[in-house]
Amino acid sequence: MKALAESSPSQINIDIGHFWKAACSKHIHLEHQFRTHVRECHVSDGISSTVLNRLLHYHEEDKNENKMRMRNKYRKPTTLRCNAGTRCSFPVVVWSLVGCLLMLHLYSLVHHKDGDGGDIQFRKAHHQPLFRELAEVEEENFQIPPPKGKRSPRAAKRRPKRPTTLIEEFLDESSQLRPVFFPDMKTAIDPMKEGENESLYYYPARIWLDTDGNPIQAHGGGIMYDDKSRKYYWYGEYKDGPTYHIHKKAAARVDIIGVGCYSSKDLWTWKNEGIVLTAEETDETHDLHKSNVLERPKVIYNRNTDKYVMWMHIDDANYTKASVGVAVSKSPTGPFNYLHSKRPHGFDSRDMTIFKDDNGIAYLIYSSEDNSELHIGPLSRDYLYVTRAMRRILVGQHREAPALFKYEGTYYMVTSGCTGWAPNEAMAHAAESILGPWETLGNPCIGGNKVLRHTTFFSQSTFVVPLPGFPGSFIFMADRWNPANLRDSRYVWLPLTVGGAADQPLDYNFGFPLWSRVSIYWHKRWRLPYRLSELKL
Repeated sequence: MKALAESSPSQINIDIGHFWKAACSKHIHLEHQFRTHVRECHVSDGISSTVLNRLLHYHEEDKNENKMRMRNKYRKPTTLRCNAGTRCSFPVVVWSLVGCLLMLHLYSLVHHKDGDGGDIQFRKAHHQPLFRELAEVEEENFQIPPPKGKRSPRAAKRRPKRPTTLIEEFLDESSQLRPVFFPDMKTAIDPMKEGENESLYYYPARIWLDTDGNPIQAHGGGIMYDDKSRKYYWYGEYKDGPTYHIHKKAAARVDIIGVGCYSSKDLWTWKNEGIVLTAEETDETHDLHKSNVLERPKVIYNRNTDKYVMWMHIDDANYTKASVGVAVSKSPTGPFNYLHSKRPHGFDSRDMTIFKDDNGIAYLIYSSEDNSELHIGPLSRDYLYVTRAMRRILVGQHREAPALFKYEGTYYMVTSGCTGWAPNEAMAHAAESILGPWETLGNPCIGGNKVLRHTTFFSQSTFVVPLPGFPGSFIFMADRWNPANLRDSRYVWLPLTVGGAADQPLDYNFGFPLWSRVSIYWHKRWRLPYRLSELKL
């Protein structure tokens, strides 16, 4: 304290600060203890009254500052501190941010139009001319023919005839537009035809012949690439039988024949490998008895067991069993040994698919709760069972026919509505984790016309095939069902790309899409930008 009294005035403030810190370090927090301590120092050390008053003044200021801190602790701030010496109001900041968001949103609208509007720019990292051709919007118009026969004026006045819609024409097996929806054998895709000038072209909904000259029977199917044989294998429902109804209100059906398998090196020329999982003819209690239902078979390879595992939808004729079935084989061309059926996770299961992730973990995705939602969960290490883990996704949206794929770490899925054999509008979905949450992006279909886009080009999704060597480009596989003659159902394969802004942004992101758009382009005729068999896969 004597040193403090003998110091120069310029040093007093600094020394007082040191003294105050020293006093605090000794835990002298109470008021009377502090004042007593200072006065004792004043008497014993001979500190001047000026220094003493300065100490007490500093103490009072600090005490008042602490009171203000406590008083403002629970008070809501009404302004925001910006730069030093300025204050800006909270509403100004909010409206400034809103203005910036609106400007960005307008910018995105200028560079993007929705699928019904027509032109959509194809903004991909690769801009090869052939890929630009696949992304061109191709329009198509249907002329609905006039009604057959003449109606009497009295009948027309009594009951005016409602105009026929394209969907009704599609479902009417006697429609004059039937050859448009289901072209005859004269226009069939024949990979073995000599002098074929249109080699490797896909024609959606035309009859597609295998190397033996027979229509391909692989409906509701999926494709697996096998590293061992360096071939693609296409598995699907073999429906080469008569279509009938078990009762008036029942859906059209064909008896189980089995699962067909076709192999190819170019995804265009397909060799029939036979029926790799056959129906049971005599045992009526067997899941595969011909009177039951086998739909949407999918096959994946298990590296741990060196076996090929098939999952499928198993049901009875009235669709009340609602289960999944499992079969295995040592070869991609079978024969597959049927193991069992079960309701996954204890829930009903109808339309389904399986997806094998990059890390080797496989997942089952299926429509459940009377098709009101989808369930997804990982399979066991041998791919023969589901595990306990399961997530409900797209709850209450009534989606089926899931087709999953992955691009740049994001999971995408295309689904259809639930309208039986009748076509409906597809929806694309995306998620950062395969277990969700999943968000809906909107209708992925582009081109054709409004009816085509809102009916998924009169087809239903079944699988998505990635194109090797061209990230972000895929083949969308769908079935154009013919409920009057299911064996004559057709295949609709179209180019699918990922890129651009989604049509249906999320509610909580101020209208800005968080995911890239999934686009399926309509083409009457198209082909891959390369011969797949010439690539080193």
